[in-house]
Amino acid sequence: MEPINISDYEILAQTLMEPAAWDFYAGGSDDEVTLRANCTAFERIRLRPRVLVDVNVCDLRTTVLGTPVNMPILVAPTGYHGLAHPEAECATARAAGEVGSLMVASTVSNCSMEEIAAAASGPLWFQLYTYGGYQVSAELVRRAQAAGYRAVVVTVDLPRLGHREKNIRNKFALPPHLQEGNFTANTDLSEKSSLLTWDVLPWLRSITTLPILLKGILTAEDAKLAAEHGVEGIVVSNHGGRQLDTALASIEALPEVIEAVAGRCEVYMDGGIRRGTDVLKALALGAHAVLVGRPILWGLAANGAAGVRHVLEILRDELELAMVLCGRPTIASIDRWLVSLRT
Repeated sequence: MEPINISDYEILAQTLMEPAAWDFYAGGSDDEVTLRANCTAFERIRLRPRVLVDVNVCDLRTTVLGTPVNMPILVAPTGYHGLAHPEAECATARAAGEVGSLMVASTVSNCSMEEIAAAASGPLWFQLYTYGGYQVSAELVRRAQAAGYRAVVVTVDLPRLGHREKNIRNKFALPPHLQEGNFTANTDLSEKSSLLTWDVLPWLRSITTLPILLKGILTAEDAKLAAEHGVEGIVVSNHGGRQLDTALASIEALPEVIEAVAGRCEVYMDGGIRRGTDVLKALALGAHAVLVGRPILWGLAANGAAGVRHVLEILRDELELAMVLCGRPTIASIDRWLVSLRT
């Protein structure tokens, strides 16, 4: 059966993947309350469509940190694409560019950042884990800038790894045929994850001229601090429900972050995007664009680059239809009045 929506791709991908690899992609932390809430929270948000609006032409184009993209749907950083397909992140990067989107490449990729950049047909950002401490991280950032990445997305919600019970039960480890693409056997990763503080921002400014985004913010308090520190962007995210269980769903946290930032930087969100209407609701609540994670991996597992491209096309087409039916023919016309948060 040819998949026609994101759920179809999820079902198909699960049938094609090794169970432990599937669990690595699909699982959350502890009881997976936040994992489920990321999706179900969208169901409580209702759309308020306007009628008799000229929607003959619907334009999804926008910019992200000044880079033009064909739609406000980006590829989120996710690890180990080689578990889904032999071409791994290189296939994902090609597909993202083919539809005019942008990919955020993960530190924990199976292809190196240079290989991803060589394969990419569109713009890239680099997601940074501070594995190995600041010395290794500095080298990663310098390599990313040299390879043409346009921003650094620092993940800030992982002082320790969340309690991911599926991975624990499976004793998950990368299979022998896959490797950490950005590291060599000689890379010192003994300091697996530095305990980041706000001091990371002046340090980053000292080693790169790239724009900096912080990924993993869920509160107005941290959003305000991020804006005061001059970051160019924030990604409202709970790490796909893989870190602190029972934390806010990303879409629930978005309004307070938008209010706290007050236009001082661009705000993005990830977590639970499964339909074009989800994208529309996030945009209405103030997100500049959304990032999509697991559905990209499902498309990759199902059909390589073509599957990733189709997943992005499905979300794009669903968003366009939702905009037409809501009387919002441009991204700029999507406003807070489009949604109702009443339960």
